[in-house]
Amino acid sequence: MVPEISPRELAEQLKSDTPPLLIDVREPSEYDYCRIEGAQLKPMGDLMTWINELDKEAAIVCQCHTGVRSLQVARYLQRLGFKKVFNLRGGIDAWSVQVDPNVPRY
Repeated sequence: MVPEISPRELAEQLKSDTPPLLIDVREPSEYDYCRIEGAQLKPMGDLMTWINELDKEAAIVCQCHTGVRSLQVARYLQRLGFKKVFNLRGGIDAWSVQVDPNVPRY
């Protein structure tokens, strides 16, 4: 089971001295429209091209639009032995509502 993190919890963690790696698994057009500051675009469809760049011991938060695609990626990472993988509950849509209303919703 993939643990989830709330948008508010993520906002606090991103301010810390050791923030998690935030991976945005949406498509480039979605990322161009809106993003969480500091998120790295790594589209789900290109997973096999970027997965080896990740540290299996690093704290990683996966996010997408509403949390469905990112949950799939997080589950896959767990199966590959990543230890500290989280899914952003509600995705960037929940982030817009709960943390930063300046991030456009779609």
